Amino acid sequence: MVLGLLVLAGGLELAGYDAANALAALWSGAAGSWYALTSATLVRAVPLIIIGLGIALAFRGGALNIGAEGQFYAGAIAATGVGLHVAGRAPAVAVLSVLLAATLAGMGWTLVPVWLKLRYGVLEVISTLLLNFVAESLVSLMVQGPLQESQHIYPQSDPIATVARLPLLAGTRLHAGLILALLGAAILWYVFARTLWGFRLRAVGAGPRAAEISGGIDARRMGAVALLVSGALAGLAGGVEVSGVSYALFQNLSPGYGFTAIAVALLARLHPVGVVATGVLFGALEAGAGAMQREAGVPAVAVYVVEAVVIVVVLLAEASARRTTAARVAA
Repeated sequence: MVLGLLVLAGGLELAGYDAANALAALWSGAAGSWYALTSATLVRAVPLIIIGLGIALAFRGGALNIGAEGQFYAGAIAATGVGLHVAGRAPAVAVLSVLLAATLAGMGWTLVPVWLKLRYGVLEVISTLLLNFVAESLVSLMVQGPLQESQHIYPQSDPIATVARLPLLAGTRLHAGLILALLGAAILWYVFARTLWGFRLRAVGAGPRAAEISGGIDARRMGAVALLVSGALAGLAGGVEVSGVSYALFQNLSPGYGFTAIAVALLARLHPVGVVATGVLFGALEAGAGAMQREAGVPAVAVYVVEAVVIVVVLLAEASARRTTAARVAA
């Protein structure tokens, strides 16, 4: 992280910006106040954590889910569709209906890659990636067609019913989705560390052929289930975003959460508790990027330099650790 910030500062100075002012704005926008921490950093961290948990689960099971962005949008579409029609219901029922619809939509969106892999051997890396573009086009279709707002002027939906919105922390934009994210991390940690299913999942991810021969584990089935659950979590994140932040569906609802969450999961080494930490880190960087652009005139995309350096450093450190371990085993 320190190296990433140093690289960013050096690049800003070379580009003619005031690096000290830019970094101060970055800090101020991410954690400079209680409001910045809760209403910017943590709000952006929630979808990254939820999707990151799903990515971690899929990768642990050897399923390379690159389609979380599309699954997020599928969940957002379903959440909006339900959220527009639950007025008059009890708040708990309305919110639960919205989140359940989003979860099922994310899982349903993943059925296609699972079927293609089991039936025809199509790699899920390809099918999930390509479905991202289909989902983005589907959002465009929905907000200009069936779900367009009642005046038919803007490419977005009407706001969802008030009872379908997640509760907020008083005086902030932070919603109850954070509780879901933390609860999900705790459950996933328990599954990985304390259950037979979690052990089988990790065994398949570590060596599917060995898991089949030595443990009698159906690697294809475990990978399919992991992919479906991963899609369900990404869909849930879309529902949380609609019911907790945007309250409506529109194009570009996600600033790339599905792709950033892959980095979140990998940097956490697929550990659920680590996903929470890296999710908050990336949420802080993205929140601070907006403040850096507003207050220092530095393009928000400059913060991707920090993210890239962090990823590269962690991957190099992990590769070095593997080589060291291999050398000790050989010796």
